[in-house]
Amino acid sequence: MSIQTVAHINFRGEARPALSFYQSVFGGDLVLLTHAQIYGTTDPAEADRVGWGRVVSKDGFVIMAYDVPTSRAYDPGQSPFFISISGNASDEIITYWDRLKLDGEILQDLAPAGWSPLYGMLKDRFGITWVLDVQNGDAR
Repeated sequence: MSIQTVAHINFRGEARPALSFYQSVFGGDLVLLTHAQIYGTTDPAEADRVGWGRVVSKDGFVIMAYDVPTSRAYDPGQSPFFISISGNASDEIITYWDRLKLDGEILQDLAPAGWSPLYGMLKDRFGITWVLDVQNGDAR
């Protein structure tokens, strides 16, 4: 038996552009179902919001997201979580880094660290904090 742990990000009206952005970064398939499709929502302000969405890439990247309904409290907080991407090839991590940082904020430059040939932290344009690192000695 095995399990898979997948980050599920909550948004308020930004799940669709965020998931589309992550698909542009990591590739893969994007699936979106709206609140109308899943919950039967008829309120025009919420019907087209994402009730369930997921990006799955052939490289193993998986992320899920949805838009929290306005009837529920939503407070993303300051730094409630980080999403960590680790790989064995520096060129792959650098590619993801370069894509994720567009219109984002670098919190720690992608550079060698005591535990990794490359490590960096950034906040993407949707306010999500990403930690990227290389796990082996490949620091090309």
